[in-house]
Amino acid sequence: MTEPTEDADLVRALSELGRADADLARAREIAGPLPDRSRPATLASLMKIIVQQQVSLASANAIWGRFESAVMAASSDGFTADAVLGLSEEDMRTAGLSRPKVAYCRNLADAVAGGSLDLDGLAGIEDAAAIADLTKVKGVGRWTAEIYMMFAHGRVDLWPAHDVALQIAVQDLKALAERPTWKRMDEIAEPWRPWRGVAARVLWRYYAVIKGRVDPTG
Repeated sequence: MTEPTEDADLVRALSELGRADADLARAREIAGPLPDRSRPATLASLMKIIVQQQVSLASANAIWGRFESAVMAASSDGFTADAVLGLSEEDMRTAGLSRPKVAYCRNLADAVAGGSLDLDGLAGIEDAAAIADLTKVKGVGRWTAEIYMMFAHGRVDLWPAHDVALQIAVQDLKALAERPTWKRMDEIAEPWRPWRGVAARVLWRYYAVIKGRVDPTG
């Protein structure tokens, strides 16, 4: 199933979610319009998610800008796996990548260049299989794979239950005494099928509003 691309389809998804859970309907009202987080299904998109992890949005954007420029300058073919592999570790560190992220980006480029990861082929397989293929690459964790598949491939029923911002949003929305575990998150989200990914978008925006922060998926 793919992400609703027509306004009417998204309205339908949100309507069904609201009927399934009154709390989620309330979150939708608080969240307001949902930002478009779609991105191209490319190596650059996936690598950018890796680069963005565990740093502020401003820092992530600055690092990515330098890194992307270095890759593009190294190749006339654009942002390719071979172009990434053509950079030295020093080049990547100069762009601002930490040593672990240098390794993760090179692992991903190796997998794509060597054919063990077929990014184009992900479009034709089920969610679980796509996540399994992506997470075989060291440095591509489950959250990274889920975010990529949600926003680059429009998978509407993926549910990143390990996401801390989502857990905090659900804790607030459901007035829970403690932040829910990923298992509890799965239980809570079960009635939201087949639109759990749309519910996640609502809750990320809800989190941003209640915490006065930038949307954590941005």
